[in-house]
Amino acid sequence: MKKTAVINSNLSRVIATMGHFDKLAIGDAGTPVPQETEKIDLAVTKGIPSFMDVLNNVLEELEIQRVFLATEIKSENPQMLASIKELLPDTPIEFITHEELKASLSDCKAFVRTGEMPPYANILLESNVIF
Repeated sequence: MKKTAVINSNLSRVIATMGHFDKLAIGDAGTPVPQETEKIDLAVTKGIPSFMDVLNNVLEELEIQRVFLATEIKSENPQMLASIKELLPDTPIEFITHEELKASLSDCKAFVRTGEMPPYANILLESNVIF
């Protein structure tokens, strides 16, 4: 049995295929995902798993260089923004509109659906290299 942090087989596979500048999205239960983007649905019920639980788990295995967040998170979900900044204090954040973020999902390797319900709990993680 796999011993590292990410044990979901689909999520582990996607992380293993990530290259420099590839993107992985994690988001709330209501995010519309384009047909062409693989959706890894982890949602069980409201709040389970939480956005932050999934983000923490993914970051155990994925090296990132930048994140993208919806500008609207600043006013509509400042608690989530504070949690993300606390988790990633040295990672550059690029703010884009929520519409731009949704449009960018078609360029992601996959979208990971959580059970998160508050609005704008979405992030695009841009992969880095480890050398």
